[in-house]
Amino acid sequence: MPRIARRRPISAPCCWPPCRSSRVACWFCWHCSPQPRCWASPAEIVASGRASPYHASPIRSSDEDAFVSENVNRYLEVAVEAARAAEAVINQYYHGEFEVERKADASPVTVADIESERVIKATLAEAFPDHGFYGEELGRESIDADYVWLIDPIDGTKSFVRGYPFFSTQIALMYRGELIVGVSNAPAFNGGELACAARGCGATLNGAPIQVSEVDTIAETSLSMGNIGALGASAAWPDIGRLVGDVHRIRGYGDFYHYHLLASGRVDAVIESDLNILDIAALAVILREAGGDVSELGSGPLDLETRTLLATNGRLREQVVTYLGAWDEGRDAPR
Repeated sequence: MPRIARRRPISAPCCWPPCRSSRVACWFCWHCSPQPRCWASPAEIVASGRASPYHASPIRSSDEDAFVSENVNRYLEVAVEAARAAEAVINQYYHGEFEVERKADASPVTVADIESERVIKATLAEAFPDHGFYGEELGRESIDADYVWLIDPIDGTKSFVRGYPFFSTQIALMYRGELIVGVSNAPAFNGGELACAARGCGATLNGAPIQVSEVDTIAETSLSMGNIGALGASAAWPDIGRLVGDVHRIRGYGDFYHYHLLASGRVDAVIESDLNILDIAALAVILREAGGDVSELGSGPLDLETRTLLATNGRLREQVVTYLGAWDEGRDAPR
């Protein structure tokens, strides 16, 4: 049986209002001393040197890094507030009647997409007027700022239009090219799923701490794949076929869901193409804070031009990459 390690929850309820109904304390409680807390504060983690390796940045001073870490819980708090505000807008239209227009790439867009992004942007801009924005519907503003919010108000508009609950709101914060905050809110799925994380603070799902699995062999691996059009058309597709034949189970959960499953230890690896950074920026933060690893298929870091994704529980990364050597060599890499 695959081995799954989970952090032990604290029995006291969270003191942070959006999570107060939860029966387990979430990491926000560090700010609410003397309330119980699940993790050390971001500042304590930085000071102790226990931050994960991917947090390191050679171009920032320790003072800058400490400042970001001290404020990261405020960034996440407002991002959750923005996601909830968007949820209220989305719920007004879901299962209702509305016009569906087509963008230049033939993908659908609705009034719910546009209005929810406006609400998100307004909430964030009020709290952080000097931050930049890169939104799916409203485009880029002050993109050269140190802090840039990446927003996809409804990731999965096709599902939303058809009344299918596999859509979500994705909000991430990038600081000088590094993703530091992520919120993934799926209001219509399973009674609502809210996953969130901030650099150095761990990840939660509906207020409970989550962690990736401890599966460390391909034979035990549950693999999920999604949006594989470009991969299927690639001459390197046989490499994926070998991997599919060797894993324990192959599924196609797709969208936000297989990333939530990966972050909470119920799936062990995800492969996806035909996406953009707005689809997965927030999820990347959540996965990393849950102990996972995220990169492009060719092992490159995520950036604003990302089109493919390999996400694992970390333990499986090198083994999966062995199957994907064609992309490491640059052959037929979808872009």
